[in-house]
Amino acid sequence: MWGGRLFARLGRAGRRGRPYEASGCGADREGTLAGTRLCMSPDVDLTARKPGPRLLGNRLLALDCRLFEFAAARHWPAAGPVLPRLSRSANHGVLWFVAAAAMAASRTPRARRAAARGLASLTLASAAINTVGKRSVRRPRPVLDPVPLVRQLKRQPITTSFPSGHSASAAAFAAGVAMESPGWGAVVAPVAFSVAMSRVYTGVHFPSDVLAGAALGVGAAFAVRGLVPTRDRHAPPARPRAELPALPEGEGLVVVANTAAATADRVRGLREALPRAEVVECAPEDVPGELCKAAARARVLGVCGGDGTVNTAAEVALRHGLPLAVLPGGTLNHFALDLGVEDARSLSRAVRQGEGVRVDIGRFSCGARRGIFLNTCALGVYPELVRERDRWSHRIGGWPAGVWAAVRVLRADRHPLEAEVGGRPRPLWLLFAGNGTYHRMGLAPGRRRDLADGLLDVRVVHGGRRPALRLLAAAFAGPLTRSPVHAAVTVGRLRLADVAPGTLLAYDGEVTEVEGDVTLEKEPQALAVYRPAGAA
Repeated sequence: MWGGRLFARLGRAGRRGRPYEASGCGADREGTLAGTRLCMSPDVDLTARKPGPRLLGNRLLALDCRLFEFAAARHWPAAGPVLPRLSRSANHGVLWFVAAAAMAASRTPRARRAAARGLASLTLASAAINTVGKRSVRRPRPVLDPVPLVRQLKRQPITTSFPSGHSASAAAFAAGVAMESPGWGAVVAPVAFSVAMSRVYTGVHFPSDVLAGAALGVGAAFAVRGLVPTRDRHAPPARPRAELPALPEGEGLVVVANTAAATADRVRGLREALPRAEVVECAPEDVPGELCKAAARARVLGVCGGDGTVNTAAEVALRHGLPLAVLPGGTLNHFALDLGVEDARSLSRAVRQGEGVRVDIGRFSCGARRGIFLNTCALGVYPELVRERDRWSHRIGGWPAGVWAAVRVLRADRHPLEAEVGGRPRPLWLLFAGNGTYHRMGLAPGRRRDLADGLLDVRVVHGGRRPALRLLAAAFAGPLTRSPVHAAVTVGRLRLADVAPGTLLAYDGEVTEVEGDVTLEKEPQALAVYRPAGAA
């Protein structure tokens, strides 16, 4: 193969000038190359070295630097006046808080949920970046020499480079919004992408910093969804279907709206969607009377308000044999939420097309006192909490009043109930009965997958120390579970004997007093309600 002998002289310390036989060459093949005597050692590997982890990492870093320099050297039309300002506006998440406020101002439930989910995802991503990411990888910022001065930020960041916090926040907010509302997600996504690109454009991050930050942001959005699932992950009840009157323009629908439940915007939306529907707005004390008047002339009875108002309307609809159209309003709307009706648009679609389902109702009776519940019925600390919340809600608002009531009731450390178990009295914190089985996904409040399962979801929280922990354990547990602090069963009927006089019973946010024997039972598929097909 070679015309003579090829030698190489390897000048290694201590072995200079010593000839070594070349690997694969016989000793009898000699020659010269350019008059230089060379020798090759048989232990020298002439094959290309396989890239190890360090070599591969160096190559990736080199590629990262080349991409950074390429972006710095390239002219980006129209980006000069936009990207640096956009990058600054995203400092401390200001841009995303403004975006969330704008979304919430649209007054649609989906937009508000999307804004809340986006901010929750952003918060988690920022916490992860600032507590773990920046401290575990202390990568210095890029050298700004290749970046034109006009692009550079006036205030350079002082934190380490990897990963990009701005990119993480942008990706987390956009992903969180898109999970709840794809429409708003499509609006936010280009802005989030531009914020991420601006970090390379202004020279404060390498491309890999941005990619890693974006990946962490998307991961934070998925983590939040794991804790608090989106609406589309809760399948609303679709059966049994009910054939209901189709009212294309709403003629024959009479809606009674509780003006104390902040229903003005929802009523306006319903009037626009169903122009021939009749809407009666009244004060809370006039709601029962107006519902009875409306039922006398309506083909379909409608109601707009909170769970207590909906409960009253359901009782009137049952008495007159009418289908019910529920437009959520007020502080809490558990029935509408589980039903799958979230705004005037979804309700009007169901009314126009005559789509609906049949649902169970719960009934309670105590002597001559009787009532129904669509959501829950409870004795113990919960009625105390509801009464305390109602006392404060007019002063500080519904949600703050609920938090304050929970603190006051739990700090009081009273056991409102006693039950006889095995011949011995035992204190109870709570006896809860749900109209249908409640299931929990992550940290989200429990929801019902079937509003016509014929069951009461009964949960008992035993008395003892640390009531808050006991109540949380029962709330997070599923149906048919037991622990030292709680028990849960599903039954069709429940009878409570020897209830002490003055005991409070809460049903759908309302409170009444009971004593003696109390019976809770189900009336299967008793009520027909409107619900759009395929609602999420």
